[in-house]
This record gives sequence, C-alpha cells and structure tokens, in this order.
Amino acid sequence: MDKTWMKISNRKDKAYELGVKNFLKFAYSQKVENQKIPCPCTQCNNFCNQTKTVVEDHLLTQGIRKSYTRWIHHGEQFRHQNCGDSTKHGDGEEDSDTEDLNDMLHDIGTAQWGDNWAGREESTDDSLNANHSDTDNFLKLLEDAKKELYPGNHFYSKLSFVVTLLHLKTMSGWTIKSFNALLEIFRHALPPEATVPKSFADAKKLIRDLGFKSEKIHACVNDCVLFRKENEKFDTCPNLNCKEPRYKMAGSRVPRKVLRYFPLKPRLQRLYTHKEIASDMRWHKEKCVHDDNIMWHPADSEAWKYFDRLHPDFAVDPRNVRLGLATDGFNPFGTMSSAYSIWPIYLVPYNLPPWKCMRNPFFFLSMLILGPKSPGNEIDDYMEPLINELNEMWLGVETYDAYSGKKFDLLAALLWTINDFPAYAMLSGWSTKGYQACPICMVETTCVHLPHRKKLCYTGHRRFLPIDHSWRREKNLSMAMWTLGILLHLYLEMKFWIRYKIWR
Repeated sequence: MDKTWMKISNRKDKAYELGVKNFLKFAYSQKVENQKIPCPCTQCNNFCNQTKTVVEDHLLTQGIRKSYTRWIHHGEQFRHQNCGDSTKHGDGEEDSDTEDLNDMLHDIGTAQWGDNWAGREESTDDSLNANHSDTDNFLKLLEDAKKELYPGNHFYSKLSFVVTLLHLKTMSGWTIKSFNALLEIFRHALPPEATVPKSFADAKKLIRDLGFKSEKIHACVNDCVLFRKENEKFDTCPNLNCKEPRYKMAGSRVPRKVLRYFPLKPRLQRLYTHKEIASDMRWHKEKCVHDDNIMWHPADSEAWKYFDRLHPDFAVDPRNVRLGLATDGFNPFGTMSSAYSIWPIYLVPYNLPPWKCMRNPFFFLSMLILGPKSPGNEIDDYMEPLINELNEMWLGVETYDAYSGKKFDLLAALLWTINDFPAYAMLSGWSTKGYQACPICMVETTCVHLPHRKKLCYTGHRRFLPIDHSWRREKNLSMAMWTLGILLHLYLEMKFWIRYKIWR
C-alpha cells in the first residue's frame, strides 16, 4: 500500500486526502463501519479510539503521526505472520516464505563462512577448511530448505514445514505430547513420501544447525562462584567460608546447581542476516521522527542522547546496538510451592521501532538462574559471562549486514536496567533498606528510628519543594508533619491489632 501521502505537510493536498480515504478503507476492511479504531493523528497517537468520522476529521485537521509507518493497530502484520497471504498458487511456483527461508540461510552462511561458503570444495580459505563439519551440516540444512515436503507440494519444503510447526507450538503453547500427536496425524494423512518428523525431538534435531546453543555453567549451591575459567578445575567451592561440593554425590558428574547461559553475540549478529530486520535496526536514526517535547521512543530520552554525546564513535553508526536489561524473580510452580524462586534475565535491542522491540521475538533470554532461593547480591557472580561478552561487543565484532551486503564491526552497549525496587538493590549494589535506602539521596537520606516499633521513618521531604515554596519557611511544619505521621502509623497498627484480637 502506498504510504507516501504521510510525508505530505499540506493537509489540503488532494494526494493527502486520497491517502486518508485509502487508509480508512484499509483500516475498516475487516471491521464494522461504526466500530471505533485507534486514531493515528498527532494528538491521539493510537491511544484514543475514535469513530471513522472523527478519525478522518483528526487526520485532515491535525495530520497523521509520520513515524507510524507500519499500521499494526489497523490490521497490517509483519511479513512472517502473513503465512496464508504470501502463498503463490500458480503451477511450478514456490511459496514466498520458502524463498525467504532460502535467502535467510544463504545470508547466515555468508555471515559465518564468507561469500564463498557454498563452494568450499574449491576454496582455499583456512576458516572454511577448518570447519568442514559445520559447513556440511549447514549445507544439509540448505538442502532440506529446498526439498519438497512430498513430490508435487510447492508450498512447503521439509525445513519450512518443521519451522512453521515449531513456531505454532511456541505461539499457541502446545505441549510436547500434543505436538507428537499432531505429527502422528500428519504421517497418516499425508502421502507416504512426505518427510514428516516422527517426534518433537526429531524436529528439534532438524533445525539445531541454525545455531543459538546454550551453555550450561556449573555454579556453587550458595551462589558464591561459577565453575568456569580459573575455577573450572575445582570440585568444591573455592570460597574458604563455603567449601560446598560441586556435584551431588562424590564420584558423580551431576552438578548441584547449573546456570543456563545463552550467548549474546550470535543472536545480535543473527539480527543482521535478515534484510528487513537489518533495515529496521537503523530505524531509530533514519526513520524515527524526533520531537523535543515528547518521548515516542527510547532514542528521544536524555540517557540515549547523553550516551551519544559521550561516545560519538559509537553513535556514528546506527547499526550499533543499544540494549536494555530486565529481570525479576518468580515462582514457576504457582501456589504449589512458595519456597522456590527462579530469575530469568532478558536483553532487549532498542534500535528497532516500538512495534517490534516490544514483541516476544526480540526479547532475548540471556540467562536463567535456577532456585530454590533468590541469588540476592550474588547475582553479580552470575552476570560474569554476560559482562565479559558485553566487553567484547564494546570493542566490536565482525558482522555481515544482509541489507547492505557488506561486513561491518558491530558494537553493543547496555544503556539501562528495568526492574522493581528490590531487584534494583541486587543489580546496582545499593541497599534499598536501612538508613541510606534512597538510591537518589544516598548518604543524604534522612530518617528517624522508631524505637518502640523497631522501624525507620523517612523524613525531610520538604527539601524537594521548589525553593520559593511557602512551606519551606514554616518552622513548625516539619515537627507537626512528623508527629502526624507517627500518630497515623500508631493508629493504623492499633486498628489492625484490635481486629486481630477480635478475630482470635
């Protein structure tokens, strides 16, 4: 669909008016005429639902938000979601999804082994000859991408069929048992020549050469250290105050605790092996419409701008990745057990436009810290592999860009963390309880200890008022507010105590 009209500043232009009508026609193609839809004007910005007449009036008087180039709130989907629409039904024509898969595999091969990776038999490149087994496995994967599911089927290849099923399993929450049952139905329903995997394990084996392998790193049961690098040879914790054994039983090689780490480098490099995603990784600088008064994207934030001023060499290439880290603990067993806490750590690349960077495919699970207890301040020990990899990414990693068809040095930086207040203490190292609990005031935190209740009462909030505020000159206000706060606290505790006694 033509979207050039969105760039027209004159809203009285005939081309702009025609574009508005075509937009409304597209938005209501699958909706009832009187149904309200998100209004994409500069004021509503898809936050307010309006009728068709109001949306048209807003677009003609206030204009459309120019950064809204993908109409995801009005029915437009990503290319990989349009599985049914992208199929060609002509004789001898292949499904466009299969063609995209072939292109992606070629780009991955070029990114890993260079331009001549497919013809490695004639190549003298040492890197290719040293990785014959990896290249052979990848060539087999490429053959599966070209092989028809069964003779005469031009819509699915052996690989695309399995990838589609695994994608549906993930998005729909199928169990392995239901997935195996579905494969059994396919084997009976399709011709005998169909190359349908027998089980979920066979399907996973087929795509394992696509990469994204995890590392299992042994950890001390008390979260003291990771048994890696200089600690790899130890069978007990090197911490003199701990000395807990590494394995469950003497003589066995079953670890008591394991950290599952998913390397970051290949996942960031893989973003640039798909042309559309590689183009979107530049969106924050080349397509984002910035507004000094409104923050539509993290690129508009002060932290982003300050980082660009501090590191101009990093900011000059829009392909360099800005990351956010998010973590929180949860109980995977629901209400069945309250004594278990598992901590996933996610990384999010914020180069992408808002409608992509906040989607599940771009939430990278970096590591999984198993329980049964929270790692607490020792979470820094678990972050060691990620920090080491981020240090490598700061220096640059050679990466193939499918959009430009050239290689470049990819850099990455962690800009911020996203967490609740208790997790903030774990990640930052600043305690969020006690006499200096405020991470902003730090040593200037003012508090009063309540001796009878053994609690801290945080005071001194009047200093945050404007310098000319009248309350700053009230001499007795602080004592009055402090006394009122204590009386209110005692009243609430007494009320709770009376209810408790009555209930008993």
